[in-house]
Amino acid sequence: MSTRTPLSRAKGLGSARSGVHHFWMQRVTAVALVPLVIWLIGSLAYHTGADYETTRAFFAQPIAGGLMVLLIAAAAYHMQLGMQTIIEDYIHKEGTKLVLLMLNSFFAVAVGLIGALAVIKLSFGG
Repeated sequence: MSTRTPLSRAKGLGSARSGVHHFWMQRVTAVALVPLVIWLIGSLAYHTGADYETTRAFFAQPIAGGLMVLLIAAAAYHMQLGMQTIIEDYIHKEGTKLVLLMLNSFFAVAVGLIGALAVIKLSFGG
């Protein structure tokens, strides 16, 4: 016994099976960002008033630099997932939706790469 409607069976359309993954990735990145943002706020508060070299030396440490790159990656991915949901829900023209989804992906990758490269450059004294 199928719960699908006759129209659904005729068109062959159904779940793309990606909604649950998308939902969980939004939740996982949100949970990951909580301790990372708390760490960042604490680190910035601790280094308030410090000179550039002291702050650079802090982020040059493998754990601090690694946590910063993780924060940037998680934030960029979380941002991309959230904007994707908004675009899919509120943009109804398929052509416009496709262009905006591609731009959203490109922007998230660019933000992630630029942020990670900035931390790497800071770590190596650039």
